[in-house]
Amino acid sequence: MPNDRVRAVLKRLEHEDANERQRGLSAPERSRAVARTTGQFLFGLVAPQWDCEVLEVGASRGYSTLWLAAGVRYLGGHVTSLESDPAKVAAWRTNISDAGLDDWADLIEGDATETIPGIEDVFDIVFLDAEKDDYERLFQAVRKKLEPGALVIADNVLSHAETLGAYSEARQSDPTLESVTVPLDRGLELSVILDGDLPDD
Repeated sequence: MPNDRVRAVLKRLEHEDANERQRGLSAPERSRAVARTTGQFLFGLVAPQWDCEVLEVGASRGYSTLWLAAGVRYLGGHVTSLESDPAKVAAWRTNISDAGLDDWADLIEGDATETIPGIEDVFDIVFLDAEKDDYERLFQAVRKKLEPGALVIADNVLSHAETLGAYSEARQSDPTLESVTVPLDRGLELSVILDGDLPDD
């Protein structure tokens, strides 16, 4: 499990998120952190894997990054996070440093649709937690960075079903994937890459 230093930052961010929601701040102003149990789920997925390379699309202030980085630290993996909001980028850097996870996570600042094509790495796991209207376009962008056996996890597919229902349907009807909706917290779509070739249009 995450050590005491990581746990302290996680706890602080959980309090910040709860306070912001209680005050009724708008979504762009809030940290928009994943639920704690989703963080634990992400940790459980990455911790047992050797050299697990993770791409996080939509890092915010780093709450989910902390869970991912604490997991990949065990067996030598790494997390690459993407975030466009300058204030959240600054908070992310502070939180990752405070948790002592600088060696296991780094951040690329900018619009993910623009930064993803320039990334040369191939990833084992992608965590997609960005603007909901962008999910389909972002999936298509990250799909080119994945090989058979890779996993894409998309958050909020049940809490935002009116927007992301089409995303889940597209993944589940794709013969190059095995995809399932997991009813954990706000809903996760787990899509495993079966084939390295994209389906024909």
